[in-house]
Amino acid sequence: MPVRDAVIEIVPRAGDARRPNFPWRNAMTQRNQAFLPGTLIVPKGAVVAFPNFDTVRHSIYSFSKPGPFKIDLYGKDQTRTQQFKVAGTIALGCNIHDQMRGYIRVTDTPYAARSDLNGLANIEGLGKGSYDVIVWHPRLRGAGGEWRGKLVMEPGKRSRIAVAIRPGTGK
Repeated sequence: MPVRDAVIEIVPRAGDARRPNFPWRNAMTQRNQAFLPGTLIVPKGAVVAFPNFDTVRHSIYSFSKPGPFKIDLYGKDQTRTQQFKVAGTIALGCNIHDQMRGYIRVTDTPYAARSDLNGLANIEGLGKGSYDVIVWHPRLRGAGGEWRGKLVMEPGKRSRIAVAIRPGTGK
């Protein structure tokens, strides 16, 4: 069963000096009392914007070890920001709306992507050879929701990773 919103990180080889520079905006939007996207990948040190497009106020927080924080109540069309200096997973909640859950994966590799509805992710720039890989998902069976393994890349070929998750919706 395909799993969407899994984060795949490839550990750079020794000597690879590329820094993360992702094409998406470092923003976790609040719309319809939900965090969008549900999972956001940002480089270590990034400042993340939290724009509120709801007609209600939100108070965002995280108790996660890599970046605990609290943003007090703010309303529609307002934005607050938070910097994340440590790599790891930040689980988000709202003090007002308990159903709101979101995740920020802070990474220090330029080789990271989030899986789509088909469970697929595209990571460019890897050469031939063996790489250490980390897959994260909130329901993944493993310490901290992580699976660690090896990935072998061959020119012109796709590589596939299969991981076990806890029963549920695949989200």
